[in-house]
Amino acid sequence: MPAIIQNDVLVYKGSNFFRQRLLLSTLSGRPVKIEEIRSTQDDPGLREYEVNLIRLLDKITNGTRVELSETGTSLYYQPGILIGGQVTHSCCPQRGIGYYLEVLLALGPFCKEPLNAVLQGVTHHDLDVSVDKVKAAALPILLKFILVDDGLELKVIRRGAPPLGGGEIVFKCPVRRHLRPLQWSKWGLVKRIRGVVYALRVSPTMANRVVDAAKGVMLNFLPDVYINTDQCRGSNAGKSPGFGVSLVAETNDKTFYCTEAKSVEAGSGDSTLPEDLGRECGMRLLDEIHRGGAVDSSFQWILALWMALGQKDVSVCVVGPLSEYTIKFLQHLKEFFGVMFKLEVLREDEDSDEETVVSQKVKLTCVGIGYVNISKRTL
Repeated sequence: MPAIIQNDVLVYKGSNFFRQRLLLSTLSGRPVKIEEIRSTQDDPGLREYEVNLIRLLDKITNGTRVELSETGTSLYYQPGILIGGQVTHSCCPQRGIGYYLEVLLALGPFCKEPLNAVLQGVTHHDLDVSVDKVKAAALPILLKFILVDDGLELKVIRRGAPPLGGGEIVFKCPVRRHLRPLQWSKWGLVKRIRGVVYALRVSPTMANRVVDAAKGVMLNFLPDVYINTDQCRGSNAGKSPGFGVSLVAETNDKTFYCTEAKSVEAGSGDSTLPEDLGRECGMRLLDEIHRGGAVDSSFQWILALWMALGQKDVSVCVVGPLSEYTIKFLQHLKEFFGVMFKLEVLREDEDSDEETVVSQKVKLTCVGIGYVNISKRTL
């Protein structure tokens, strides 16, 4: 449902896209009210991981005001000023660290002080992007907008599998006065594939079996494939057993596609074959490469955000088919910032012997609003 505006407060209903709304509220300075949060469910109100997100936003801002109803089904959020700086946060194990890290990545360049965040929790989760994926595919996108990677760093200290987690990462982000406009319509051909397989509190042979299966798929596509194994031991292996794989395809135009797969959660009663996991991740990567575009499909929304907030100039980017999350994010950008994107569907028909392969691309065009980090006076 679109927002209703009451006294300059954007009013939403339901728990969907909760994170998008708080993120854009923090950047725009516009307060939001979210009503009827799971009000018809047996367990109504905000979940623990959502309250945890509000706490993280409170840590990196100054003057944020939050009002929550007794039942937790209604929230009023008035954002404060982004200050950043040194933050240590223990993430809720119901979601992966990626759930929180993406928010910090979006807000980082606009803080008063360079962000230096230590996040603890589950590094690889079924519902969220892993820290490996953010490092491989999202940081290169931010670099296109800020140009200088001085101070931009994501380091995995310890990995942690669900349900107990025990992982830890350090994320550092420099601040910028404004973001540069971007023209990005070519992504080139895949030149190499890299990957990492991690094994936490399980036999090291699991990792080797995953590597063999993933390579079996990828070598049919490209000869330059190299997959590392990360055999975590002791305290570095987190608190729960698990294993998984992350594969990255790099093109000759510095576009990165990343996919991942992980074993089922310990204690769920099911088991995962390493061979199935490796093949599944390999097939997902081939699918992502086929979708194409200048960015990985998981980070289309954050690309749109930085395009919208850039200097008052035209930004253009060609991406693969839009995800549902991105489509909703574009609607929210219009409601919070008044930014409208021009979307053009580009179709490429490639004739093959058996059938025509149709690869659909979308050209995103917008004029940036000239968002300025008022805390940073010099470039």
